Amino acid sequence: MDYRRTFVRAIERLNAEQRYRVFADLERDAERFPRAKWHGPGGARDVVVWCSNDYLAMGRHPQVIAAMRDAAAAHGVGAGGTRNISGTNHPLVSLEAELADLHGKDKALVFTSGWISNLAAISTIAALLPDCLILSDALNHNSMIEGIRRSGAEKQIFRHNDLAHLEALLRARRRGRPTLIACESLYSMDGDIAPLAAIAELAERYEALTYLDEVHAVGMYGARGGGIAERDGVMAKIDVIEGTLAKGFGTLGGYIAADAVIVDAVRSYAPSFIFTTALPPAIAAAATAAIRHLKRSSEERAAHQRQVACTKAALAVAGLPVMPAPSHIVPVFVGDAELCKAACDRLMERHGIYIQPVNYPTVPRGAERLRITPTPLHDDRLIADLAAAMTEVWEALDLPRRRDAPTILAAE
Repeated sequence: MDYRRTFVRAIERLNAEQRYRVFADLERDAERFPRAKWHGPGGARDVVVWCSNDYLAMGRHPQVIAAMRDAAAAHGVGAGGTRNISGTNHPLVSLEAELADLHGKDKALVFTSGWISNLAAISTIAALLPDCLILSDALNHNSMIEGIRRSGAEKQIFRHNDLAHLEALLRARRRGRPTLIACESLYSMDGDIAPLAAIAELAERYEALTYLDEVHAVGMYGARGGGIAERDGVMAKIDVIEGTLAKGFGTLGGYIAADAVIVDAVRSYAPSFIFTTALPPAIAAAATAAIRHLKRSSEERAAHQRQVACTKAALAVAGLPVMPAPSHIVPVFVGDAELCKAACDRLMERHGIYIQPVNYPTVPRGAERLRITPTPLHDDRLIADLAAAMTEVWEALDLPRRRDAPTILAAE
């Protein structure tokens, strides 16, 4: 058996399918963000980052940095163990209380990442419910899909944001069967938003639990940054809210917020929580500072929405194929994996603009795109530079001006 050859062939398949991912070696500059230094061929050079998930630039906010620095000095840089074995540090306990308050829930539970929080929570909740049926939106994130698979529960997929299909599945199940509806509030590749009020109403009518992934919305929407559910006034009707600390809050980690008994069940039964080292106190303190600031301040959200609108308008005026989205995500359609990578390479090498290509399996084949995420710190001059650079790239590579992507009906 030529073991090494097996792995070589696996990588060759990715290259042949234009799916091999190249990582950009970036050195973020906190004082000059969204500018960064790119360590690429020929040495280091300055670039502007246009695809960061640090949507509000809270990762470089002075209060957040100070909180992390002070906590590291006071408590050290590591957690020292799992939550059960010395890792339940006080800054982490305070963070969980802050998150529970943010979402109006009894308790919250913090994990090392949003991917793990979805995997652990969904798999545990569904496994504990006898004969549970999971109704999952067709565009749910990989972490949700993996959690569903690990639960061992039966899964049925409803067409993306299709309320009639969801209700048909609810009506067709055995009466009284425990059911979990799992969806996201904001889908990050298309930038569209779920009809949460209507989903919550269906769940109430058919006595189903609701599980909502708010990772791309927490910090970003709602009067205190509680997400789309807060903005739409339905937080109290959602049973489990899952979020991240790594996007709108600019730090690291994931979490769930729910009724105390649900949180306690996940805490007590999920192996991926029980056997994982806890989040370090410095990161917990930084996340708490970001959450507290965004609960009080709407300045960042207002500035962010303004710059997102300016970016969409500038790209549209330039005739670029911006896909319609009601959120802060700005997808620009390409429709070909090789051309998508070529466009991103040209933007980086000729214009000093970093946007990562989004190809299969993140999106379906034929739906390849650039995913642009403006922040409040992308000023009008940077937006004008982006529009000019993308116009040059579109003309040089003869990229399509249409903005339609394949319709997605289902997902595994």
